[in-house]
Amino acid sequence: MKYLLLKLLSLFYGMFVSFRNELFNLKVLSSQEFDRPVISIGNITAGGTGKTPHTEYIAQLLKTNFKVGVLSRGYKRKTRGFQFVESTSKVRQVGDEPLQMKLKFEDLLVAVDANRVRGITKMLQSKPEPDVILLDDAFQHQYVNPGINILLTDYNRLITKDSLLPHGRLRESAFNKYRATIIIVTKCPKELQPIDERIITKELEIRPYQDLFFTNITYGSLKPVFPEDVSQVSADIKGGSSILLVTGIANPAPLRDYLLENHNEISELIFPDHHQFSAKNIERIRSNFEAISKPNKIIVTTEKDVVRFRDAPDIPDLVRQNMFYIPVGISFLNNKAAEFNRKVFDYVKKNKGNIDFYSNSNWD
Repeated sequence: MKYLLLKLLSLFYGMFVSFRNELFNLKVLSSQEFDRPVISIGNITAGGTGKTPHTEYIAQLLKTNFKVGVLSRGYKRKTRGFQFVESTSKVRQVGDEPLQMKLKFEDLLVAVDANRVRGITKMLQSKPEPDVILLDDAFQHQYVNPGINILLTDYNRLITKDSLLPHGRLRESAFNKYRATIIIVTKCPKELQPIDERIITKELEIRPYQDLFFTNITYGSLKPVFPEDVSQVSADIKGGSSILLVTGIANPAPLRDYLLENHNEISELIFPDHHQFSAKNIERIRSNFEAISKPNKIIVTTEKDVVRFRDAPDIPDLVRQNMFYIPVGISFLNNKAAEFNRKVFDYVKKNKGNIDFYSNSNWD
């Protein structure tokens, strides 16, 4: 009965989304273009495809040569309207992912606004104004027509193998992948076999105007969440430690699998995606950590959770002194990074308008 109800709800949801998309196709609803390069990075899946590390990759690629702006809606923030993100901003004001990017790249111009047209317009009024705008999580936001529209899909759950909400996790039909100029299959195994690539390429029905890339997640060295309370720079010396893994992300499984490569004993506390940690949550973390009998033990969390932990109330010293996070990045498979970089860089250079181009070109 529940299965049939979810399928019925998915049918009605799909009809609504299809009607909305058709309004854009018929020009009843209009998409706006800007005289500045705009790159959208998004998905049609409800969370967990790796938007933030891919957005950070493109920001890192371009920021040496261009003034880069990143616009996000600021999911789950407690404020409304347009707001610039500062390094002193709070998660409740701007959201966790925009704040994470601002703290990681202080020279980025980062802003939040659910109205992307208004957000871009206000960002272009700033001084200095950005040369290029990256739209974080905007594949469905068709009021802006980006020059490059990047669609991400998880290798472990391709959009063509999923179904619409609430039965599945798709926010719109996989058919709408035709709007993408670049499709990236994320979270792939490090050694993806050529036969698997051919199967996926056929499954996604890549069109002549589209480019397909494959990436996997990369992990850096453990870093303290509260460096002022930890004497060591890295927790690498604690290899083999017992780990309490605390996460508030859509899919913690890849991180858990990575940690299991070097750590045999892992216990988990899993919270919902974008979870705001309360005093009760912090006490639960402290209690679970204290209950681990082995003396060689640490708490590990995700890079996205860090900004929310730093906003959390009254974290005891035991937690602060033993909590670490793992920086996350992405790597292109099959030596395709240079090809992807060139497509993005050439688009921005060609469409930068009257903005002076910096001579440095350390981008490949």
